[in-house]
Amino acid sequence: MKLEEACAKFNKLAGTPFGELFSPADMKMIIINKGKTGQLLELALGMHLSSTNLDFEDGELKTNKCDASGNPRETVFITQISSVIDELIEERPFRQTHLFEKISNILYVPVCKDGSPETWMFLPSIHIDLASPRFTALRDIWESDYYSICRQLKHHIETSPDGFIHTSNGRHIQVRSKDAKDSRGLYHPIFSDTYGRYVSNKNHAFYFQKQFVYDVRRMNG
Repeated sequence: MKLEEACAKFNKLAGTPFGELFSPADMKMIIINKGKTGQLLELALGMHLSSTNLDFEDGELKTNKCDASGNPRETVFITQISSVIDELIEERPFRQTHLFEKISNILYVPVCKDGSPETWMFLPSIHIDLASPRFTALRDIWESDYYSICRQLKHHIETSPDGFIHTSNGRHIQVRSKDAKDSRGLYHPIFSDTYGRYVSNKNHAFYFQKQFVYDVRRMNG
């Protein structure tokens, strides 16, 4: 399924409480698995998406928990950085990066989870295509954020007492820790070939900060 098709389907369902949208059996599953946003999307689209990859044919899907007015309650996960740490340190050109690949064409789907699951609802989704002139300002913000974060990460590695990367912020994009212990109770440190050593004791990831939601809603308005 392509992003435009998915966007149209979600927008037809926007504002409809889940209790009216889904069957009693589906609602039972939703109540049991309250955090499984991917399952909600599968049900709403009438398709079976991979449990590990909710992407579409021509882009990426980004969801977010929000209130009834569309104000974000959380940041939006983008992608982990452990496999691309050296391209960040070396400031690979933005449009050649894994990050650009993940955000150049996305469908943003806000999900209002106020109240009981029966009252939850999808809000109007937004298709963000950085190739569109309408989102030129957004592309410029993200490119600026990328280079700023690259420099912050390098500065942390070279000047922090522990020699590790730390939370780095742009206007919309942020890098911060995201990791869970494995079966041995260990985190997943990040090794840099550029520095020939570990530059973090746990994994980190790119996120969209809440300001992204406010700005993209304004640009789409």
